[in-house]
Amino acid sequence: MIVIDAQYCKGCGICIHFCPKHVLEVSETRNARGYYIPGVIDENACSQCGQCELYCPDFAIFVVEEEECGKR
Repeated sequence: MIVIDAQYCKGCGICIHFCPKHVLEVSETRNARGYYIPGVIDENACSQCGQCELYCPDFAIFVVEEEECGKR
């Protein structure tokens, strides 16, 4: 599962650029600061490599394994 914290995202697109499976895209959704946040195209295509969270300068995106989602 891909979690995007819109509060911290500045819409830089780095996560979109580094996603090897092209799971992310620029969406039409804006956060409170007016930045366009990334949207998930096909979450099932995500290989959970973590490149998006590794390169995000604002720690605004996380990949959470399905098992962990049930524990919350």
